[in-house]
Amino acid sequence: MWFLENPVISDLWAAIVCGCVIFAFLGLWKETAWRGLDQKLNRKLVHISIGLVFMLCWPLFSSGHRGAILASLIPGVNIIRMLVLGLGILKDEATVKSMSRYGDHRELLKGPLYYAATITSACVIYWRTSPVAIAAICNLCAGDGMADIIGRRIGRTKLPYNRNKTVAGSVAMFTAGFLASIGFMYYFALFGYIQGSWGMILGFLVVSLASAVVESLPISTELDDNLAVTLTSILVGSVVF
Repeated sequence: MWFLENPVISDLWAAIVCGCVIFAFLGLWKETAWRGLDQKLNRKLVHISIGLVFMLCWPLFSSGHRGAILASLIPGVNIIRMLVLGLGILKDEATVKSMSRYGDHRELLKGPLYYAATITSACVIYWRTSPVAIAAICNLCAGDGMADIIGRRIGRTKLPYNRNKTVAGSVAMFTAGFLASIGFMYYFALFGYIQGSWGMILGFLVVSLASAVVESLPISTELDDNLAVTLTSILVGSVVF
């Protein structure tokens, strides 16, 4: 906390710092997209980094509802941003290029909007004392992001029940989501928010496995991976933790 004698001001400063960090990363990926980095890779780098960096900032805030709500304003602002850009009210070609598959601003009303909304919800509802929030964000960001990157680059063997997905991509999703979850478990344990244990690690393994399986199914594409992965992580996590 920045000002121990005034926790409200401390949380406001934390929100300002966190917001600056997040929008600095968004600006970085916006610039790389504008300079010609592969659009699909750039979009997934945004997908992986923003949610994880946001969660790294959580210890800046105080415990309790005020800290969670102020923290959630950061991705909450991005919800508004996706709506404004996706509806075409404002134009920002570089941002659209960095977050969309085909450069269509209307794409921001789907995956990117779902992404911001699910991270905001995980922050407000579960906050940093729940392994469910860790599992949901890590599988959404690290897991789903790495599945696409690895699947496109080294994935050769297609899944028998979904020819749009690869074995390598599914393995990468499970591995990245699981390892990121463990990393954040130890990170939050350093601050005393949670108590890491082998049981919690086993829970992360189950959640990451379930998320990878659901992401590999044809229905996940129709529903959108961002929704399917997050809902699976939350539902399974609520059972195992």
